[in-house]
Amino acid sequence: MSTSSTPPGSTPGAIPSLETLHAVGAAQQPTYPDRLALDDAVARLRKMPPLVFAGECDDLKDKIAAVSRGEAFLLQGGDCAETFEGVTAENVRNKLRVLLQMAVVLTYAASVPVVKLGRLAGQYAKPRSADLETRDGVTLPAYRGDAVNGFDFTAESRIPDPQRLVEVYHASAATLNLVRAFVTGGYADLRQVHTWNTDFVRGSVVGQRYEVLAAEIDKAMSFMEAIGVDPDELRRVDFYSSHEALLMEYEHAMTRIDSRTELPYNVSGHFVWIGERTRQLDGAHVEYFRHLRNPIGCKLGPSATPDDALALATRLNPDNEPGRLTFITRFGADKIRDGLPPLVEKVTAEGLNVAWVSDPMHGNTFEASNGFKTRRFDDVIDEVQGFFDVHRGLGTWPGGILVEMTGDDVTECVGGGEEIDEAGLAHRYESVVDPRLNRVQSLELAFLVAEMLRAAERDRG
Repeated sequence: MSTSSTPPGSTPGAIPSLETLHAVGAAQQPTYPDRLALDDAVARLRKMPPLVFAGECDDLKDKIAAVSRGEAFLLQGGDCAETFEGVTAENVRNKLRVLLQMAVVLTYAASVPVVKLGRLAGQYAKPRSADLETRDGVTLPAYRGDAVNGFDFTAESRIPDPQRLVEVYHASAATLNLVRAFVTGGYADLRQVHTWNTDFVRGSVVGQRYEVLAAEIDKAMSFMEAIGVDPDELRRVDFYSSHEALLMEYEHAMTRIDSRTELPYNVSGHFVWIGERTRQLDGAHVEYFRHLRNPIGCKLGPSATPDDALALATRLNPDNEPGRLTFITRFGADKIRDGLPPLVEKVTAEGLNVAWVSDPMHGNTFEASNGFKTRRFDDVIDEVQGFFDVHRGLGTWPGGILVEMTGDDVTECVGGGEEIDEAGLAHRYESVVDPRLNRVQSLELAFLVAEMLRAAERDRG
């Protein structure tokens, strides 16, 4: 399989040109002061090799189709906003390790395959609530992620720099190379991952709450070993990349025509999604996304109505193709039980093929008394529980979770078994945008969601 690059202006396969998309109205875009430099960066990106391949995207679409039918569960996780500085072997390995640990627990509990989707290798841009940020009487452009400008609060750092788009490509390529090496080179071996979980349970006060489930997995592993089961699937995993496709210049430049089918794919990631702030039905992001053949997602928050969900599904997935569209819900723990049911009911009644995934992070953010942006672990768990409760009540499948997490021992979210309080946030707060679950909190979440999945499986009979 090969892909051909997209020329400037009108794109093959009916993808609208950049000019057309900006004329439609693209929300949350930076204002670049140097148009020639921007055009040069886009031209360079158009010539770059694909970061992922169309066939891989098709494989993921098939797996998400299984999620929509209740035959699989999706685990999506990674940084709120990646940074260029964070592209190291240690950082990537730590995130991957925790995701693999979470996946083993969830796979055993659900008795269905877990689709492993990293929020990485492209998550370098973030929408912001305001274009400007003011500190001590000084007003500068807001930080929009390393893809756009620098985090340092200086006039020079905050100027949007098109060269950063090219850096995103190289950073994403390096990350994907590391991930592929790890998942095919023995690091993802199921026996090794289970040993990590066993160490977590034995060595952590938090983990000791989950000894029973860990012991069950241990018995299953011992049984397979005793009867000589040693398939290749135990030694490697399928792992996919995803990010919010926010910046029109980057995403458009990374769109290619698949030589097998002559259809357009975004080859910057296997799965791309539209954010809550950019899902306007008549906006540029929906117009762009509706042409792609990747599996795609769309965030739905408290302002989304059942009619909004139907209209988005009709526009983004007009052929009702299984696995193509995932609705990622982000209501907040206090709104999920009231806000989600009408959406699921109407979408289900219309017979639409949609996978439902919970983002329990973005609706539960608040500012701590000491000024840190944070989330309560209990709120995250409560929103996931509400998500499961709604689907159980409607007889539909809670298809997955999307979490902002890291493999490091940061202190960015309060609560959890480690009992991080607001004062403790200052100990190791490293996120440049939103707070993430740390390593222990992520594993604790996996064991708690495992209990929810077991209950969901019992309800299904």
